[in-house]
Amino acid sequence: MTMPYRLFFVLAIVLLLTGCASSGLTGTTYTHSDARKVQTVKYGTIESVTPVVIEGRTDGIVGTGSGAIIGGIAGSTVGGGKGRSIATVVGAVAGGLAGQAAEKKLTTKQGQELTIRLEANGEIISVVQEVENEQYFKSGDRIRLLQHGGNTRVTY
Repeated sequence: MTMPYRLFFVLAIVLLLTGCASSGLTGTTYTHSDARKVQTVKYGTIESVTPVVIEGRTDGIVGTGSGAIIGGIAGSTVGGGKGRSIATVVGAVAGGLAGQAAEKKLTTKQGQELTIRLEANGEIISVVQEVENEQYFKSGDRIRLLQHGGNTRVTY
């Protein structure tokens, strides 16, 4: 396997691992810093569910950084002298853009917008969260909302 193909293979594995990381946007996924914090609990009923797409991340360093490094190394194998320097820069920029696009695609998730009528006061609110295990809430489901700070999660 030649050097550019090896680098492409390494980038592909890094990006796949990034895509496999949990996004923390489901109702039952907690970060380490979420543990042991008091949450307010409210109950309600699902009024409606709308499928939505939660856009992927483009601010991560993994996709852009890995792509730029691999693109720069691949570009450095082209030509010689000043041409090699130009190819290295072009390869780094192109690799960074490709890595960023790949990270966005790999981290895009299926979500659901939940319109909820709260039991306590009849107020209607909306919460968007990632679909977990392809299980959508349904109109009429009785749910609980867990709120901490500006974050709200919906569970059964």
